[in-house]
Amino acid sequence: MNIIEQMDTFFNPKSVAVIGASRKIHKAGHVIFKNFADNKRRGILKAELYPVNPKEDYILGFKCYSSLLEIPGKIDLIVIVVPAEFVPEVMSQAVQKGVKAAVIISAGFSEIGNRELERQVVEIAKKAGIRVLGPNCLGVYDSYTGVDMLFLPETKILSTGDEMVATPRPMAGNISIVTQSGAFGASALDYLTGRQLGISKFVSFGNKCDVEEAEMLEYLLEDEKTEVILLYIEGIRDGRKFMESARKVTRIKPVIALKTGKTSAGARAAASHTGSIAGTDDVYEAAFMQCGVIRAKDMEEFFDLGKALAYQPPAKGNNIGIVTDAGGPGIMAADECEVRGLRVKRFSDDTIRKFEDLKSQGKIPKIATNLNPVDLSGLATSEMFEEAVKILVEDPEIDGIIVLGLHHLPALMEDFVDRIANLVKDYPKPIVACDIGETEMAMFIRSRFDKFGIPAYGSPEDAARAMSALVRYGKYLIKCKCYDEYMENFMKRKGVK
Repeated sequence: MNIIEQMDTFFNPKSVAVIGASRKIHKAGHVIFKNFADNKRRGILKAELYPVNPKEDYILGFKCYSSLLEIPGKIDLIVIVVPAEFVPEVMSQAVQKGVKAAVIISAGFSEIGNRELERQVVEIAKKAGIRVLGPNCLGVYDSYTGVDMLFLPETKILSTGDEMVATPRPMAGNISIVTQSGAFGASALDYLTGRQLGISKFVSFGNKCDVEEAEMLEYLLEDEKTEVILLYIEGIRDGRKFMESARKVTRIKPVIALKTGKTSAGARAAASHTGSIAGTDDVYEAAFMQCGVIRAKDMEEFFDLGKALAYQPPAKGNNIGIVTDAGGPGIMAADECEVRGLRVKRFSDDTIRKFEDLKSQGKIPKIATNLNPVDLSGLATSEMFEEAVKILVEDPEIDGIIVLGLHHLPALMEDFVDRIANLVKDYPKPIVACDIGETEMAMFIRSRFDKFGIPAYGSPEDAARAMSALVRYGKYLIKCKCYDEYMENFMKRKGVK
């Protein structure tokens, strides 16, 4: 099998066995098997499913087997949830059974210094050509095939007896997450669910005893349901291999990386967490720049940039136009743009004349400023935003637009979102939005922008940082001479003729 076929076994197996499946609801083996069983009953999971536990006859209605060798027929994928000391024995059975891939959820290996045990597992797998994910990981979640190895239950019963959502599964979408930290990955799924951002695939590497980022990147490059890749990294073993894969991927799909272990304290924590060697941060920074990976500085930016690149096309240049109904936030956005290397230059004489014509026609307030940012003032209406954005969308000197529509103003109705979305939907020019506040109205406005594919943020700085990522990625694609091809594919995916 080639790399793509090997990796596909983790996401689209014909048969799955859960080693360590359990009837005890608080055990990881129960949660994982229940995930598979529920998706099997719903018709999402097509794979044959087998629980393995010598102490049980049936689990959730499925016949239970005392060992992997007792299962009739072939097994593509095994999920191992037994204590670390028993894993070599399970892997030996997997070799006899002709298993193609194994995910070791169990901890207790190199992350606690038990490198010899991990080496034994790798040696057994390598001789038989079994690909291994983990150990010490959350495994794989695929929103389309029903593969769900997350041992984090969707709901929990509180001490009061009430049931609450604990670890919700995101809706299906086009973002894939590749993470070395399982806990961070689980939090990411929770975050994306809350923000109503859909995902295609989720991969937790843990100790990375075998499968690494480079192979998974190459697989996701070929995955039609993945358009953006979010990558959480503590350390990379084979930098050259990673860069070769990343260069291929970033010419077709954006990759955003959150690299931790930047400080001596962080590097020490990474070593004890997944047995990872973090490496010099400057080396990673240079490597990411060379292969087109966009680096996020923190968790919030990680997701913000992912949303921007999933929703909007990359910018062809760095000239940004800002439209606002409040001067202060407009200045904040302009400052952050300049800090990030973007240009918020004075509009051309022709564009300024168009705004002056709107003033003379009474379509925007006479007190509006129109040099960039465009400040429509506290008198702004939905129609005024539409008129102003239309001018910038049609301005050939403007490469991207930031809309700061603060909902607090008395004359501004929520339909300004619909007007802007309808106006810009057929233009290959990125636009991001911002509404400040945590009230129900502010969240409604932002979610409505998101629904129309315009990424919206809670601060002017966040909006500017998102635009910066769109500019950086566009610059990289132009440098690689693949911008036009990327844009053609992007617009086709979005249904733009």
